[in-house]
Amino acid sequence: MISFELTDSQLEVQRMARELTAKRIIPNIAEQDRAQEYNPQLIKDMAKADLLGFCLPEKYGGLGMDYISLGLASEELEYGDTSARVVLSVHIGLYCLPVCTWGNEAQKEKYLVPCAKGEKLATFGLTEPAAGSDAIGIQTTAVKKGDKYILNGEKMWISLADVADYFIVFAWHDLDKKKARDHSGLSAFIVEREFAGVTTSTIHGKLGVRAGNTGSIAFTDVEVPAENLVGNEGEGFKIAMFCLDQGRYTVAAGSTGLIKACRDACVKYSHERETFGTPIANHQLVKQMIANMEAGYEFSRLLWLKAGWKKNLGEPNTRETSMAKWIACREAEKAAAEAVQVHGAYGFSDEYPVERFYRNSKGASIYEGTREVHTLMQADYVLGLRKDKPLRVHLPIVEQG
Repeated sequence: MISFELTDSQLEVQRMARELTAKRIIPNIAEQDRAQEYNPQLIKDMAKADLLGFCLPEKYGGLGMDYISLGLASEELEYGDTSARVVLSVHIGLYCLPVCTWGNEAQKEKYLVPCAKGEKLATFGLTEPAAGSDAIGIQTTAVKKGDKYILNGEKMWISLADVADYFIVFAWHDLDKKKARDHSGLSAFIVEREFAGVTTSTIHGKLGVRAGNTGSIAFTDVEVPAENLVGNEGEGFKIAMFCLDQGRYTVAAGSTGLIKACRDACVKYSHERETFGTPIANHQLVKQMIANMEAGYEFSRLLWLKAGWKKNLGEPNTRETSMAKWIACREAEKAAAEAVQVHGAYGFSDEYPVERFYRNSKGASIYEGTREVHTLMQADYVLGLRKDKPLRVHLPIVEQG
């Protein structure tokens, strides 16, 4: 039975995230974005609010919340700023849920529990300077020598690169398969920042998400213990795609929150601003733009809720998650552009938040699979040219209680 009512526990997560956003993000974000400064206090605030592991099983230090709760928190945090939602995307979506699903018990105890408790921060390393959508185009290698893998390469555009404690990194363990572009030669590894040969640097001058830390990671003869291999050798590509499914879900929900922020900003401004002797809320074309935002918000939210519902049931949801990510990001871009238009010249300055919304909205149509990638995926599903194969492991099934 499908219900559109949120459960008490889901409402509580929503309340926690909304309260943190109102008290800790919105009051300071304009200044931090203007200064292009990452705020380390945000991580502490999120950990204190139990938002860094709330949808992970209790046995691994989480609160056992469901995946719709993860979407609700993502939506509320991005209402404040994209940089806050990004923390959930990479820490929970791209690292914790994959390690919880694909990792062995020893890895979960060592590398998942501290993250679920908010004691450690983690992120995901797939993208490289010359490899984005072409995931198997990565050049990083991990050659096994005895009981270690020797890791060499560079990752680029990595969120939290300078501040994360752990990274899930993808590399070629089989150099012959690398030459043949056979993805069965890719594997996944957990890498600690403290491993010798790991260095990171910050990327400056970003168009958006300026209050978030983004950087590159270099690996120079890094010795990674063999027990840090996630899953089996050769499962790296499958794990990477699984990671992206979880990340895309949070991006979809977060972009929905951005649409809502655009709508609310425009509603407030349109009642305050007058032209031709009347509030602009009375102008039909302003109403049209706000109506478009409302429509975009409603159907984007339904799409990510559908994906979350399937996640809760343990059902495959790559198709639904891709659709939710594609549409929500598209609608967020449209809403942000029209929000600037509603604000007129003021929308062109940082006196109002809509110019930040506009800049932030663009990135989501690129990361976690470009809009072009998702367009082709959806076409291939409809045409019968794509069919997802079952995975060896699945997300833990959770109760919506």
